[in-house]
Amino acid sequence: MLAQLFISNIAVIERASIDLEKGFTVLTGETGAGKSIIIDAIHAVLGERTSKELVRTGTETASVSALFVNLDSDTLKALDDLSIPREEDNSLLVQREIRLEGRSLCKLNGVPATVSMLRELGSKLISIHGQHESYELLSPDVHMTYIDSFGGLEKLLREYQESYGRLRNIQQRLESFHTDEGEKARRMDLLRYQIDELEAADIHPGEREELTVQRDIMRNSEKIASSLQVVRDLLIGDEENDGLLSGVSQAMSEMDRVAEFLPDAEESAQKLRDARYLLEDVDSALQNIGIDFDPNLQEKIEDRLDLLHRLSLKYGETEEKIVAFLEKAKKEIHEIEFSDEVRAELEQEYETEKKQAISLAKELSEKRKRAAKTFAEMVKQELSFLNMPGIEFMTETERVPLYSMGCDRMQFLVSANTGEPPKPMSKIASGGELSRMMLAIKTVLSGKDKVETLIFDEVDTGISGTAANKVGQKLKQVSENRQVLCITHLAQIAALADNHFQISKHVEQERTFTDVKLLDFEGRKQELAHIIGGENITALQLEMAEEMLKKS
Repeated sequence: MLAQLFISNIAVIERASIDLEKGFTVLTGETGAGKSIIIDAIHAVLGERTSKELVRTGTETASVSALFVNLDSDTLKALDDLSIPREEDNSLLVQREIRLEGRSLCKLNGVPATVSMLRELGSKLISIHGQHESYELLSPDVHMTYIDSFGGLEKLLREYQESYGRLRNIQQRLESFHTDEGEKARRMDLLRYQIDELEAADIHPGEREELTVQRDIMRNSEKIASSLQVVRDLLIGDEENDGLLSGVSQAMSEMDRVAEFLPDAEESAQKLRDARYLLEDVDSALQNIGIDFDPNLQEKIEDRLDLLHRLSLKYGETEEKIVAFLEKAKKEIHEIEFSDEVRAELEQEYETEKKQAISLAKELSEKRKRAAKTFAEMVKQELSFLNMPGIEFMTETERVPLYSMGCDRMQFLVSANTGEPPKPMSKIASGGELSRMMLAIKTVLSGKDKVETLIFDEVDTGISGTAANKVGQKLKQVSENRQVLCITHLAQIAALADNHFQISKHVEQERTFTDVKLLDFEGRKQELAHIIGGENITALQLEMAEEMLKKS
């Protein structure tokens, strides 16, 4: 559930903190007051695409934070899969910062995240239904997704799509055998040349790094030898100076004498003994370091590195990719040389996979038809309640050749008037009817959808009177087991809310500011009267508003 939304410098909203509760919450206000900005802010924390134009004029950054509480097990598992730490109270803080310069920043429970991670989690946290989605009902492509969701067929659909993907891959490989003999011969010549070149090179992963180290040592052999000699001279001394070993040994002897009389000096004497042993170890190790410069070996290393570089430009930037290219080339030339045998194997695989895909597609089709029948009946019941009693709502199914969604194409057919045959939604549905149809569909799907928070953005478009009252009652009903937020312009819907926020704007020092205010009973009465009658509120309108609130 969305518990708190904090918005900073998003368009006309300089700063707003909105504390939300369970149940049915409405947001009302004049057109342009900033209601759509709140929806844009929520879209941002859900990982949707944002624009730098959202950043308030005069500022460099804008930010949105959303606190979700009482996360379900699926969302908690998604956090674990994304390596996001859990909070002890099973809450989630989502933060997104939009900058005029540079990329936006995202965090989940304080940990840096990507926009795709926000998007993945967002689909489990909030579902937003607005006018745009209502008009998506005009596209038959989305209709079958509703049926699959209602019937719980997503897993079966994934199984089919995996099988169909394998079938298409086998089909593409079979099609590659239809090239003419001349093209095959040219391809085999190229493959043989590439295989011979790579096999002759005998490449081993990691050798370029090893050779580079050897080459660098040889290139700097004189510097290395000179530095090693300087270190040895410092350790053991030369004709003019005693070395460090000699000096440390003398110091150790003197401290040993002191320690005979001062026990506290024993520790220092021991450290000098340790220092001498360490310096002796270093000297011994330096004696075993030999730098032999072999011009012939250096030339061979340079030639080998040059070969590896040239091959990497042709076959892959790393030795691993070059070796993988060789294996792929061998496999391809084998398939061409033994094309008849390979084709026979692929044809057998194709038939086996085709049977599997067809079987899954038929199972999916049958379950879709059963789910569609129940779905249509339930949607009709909801539409009848929403003041559309004479509507006919059904699903038309067309059998088609196998494709990514199965062997069906489905679309909803609607008749809004008695006696008229059902037709596609795009032929008959008005804006108000689409809004109610979307609400009816979402109500039916709400039992299948685990998303805790539903947001309806102006779902009341194109309706009024009794229909508006019915829509409000339906939203209230859905909120019994979900958190429902609704942006509305209708008093009938706003009166039914458990919580009511007023969105308003004012101008101060030639700048526009948006305010978000939680209304008490008197405030709600004033707002409802304003919605009913406009600027000049009368006593009768206030009385009507009070009656609506008491009835709700």
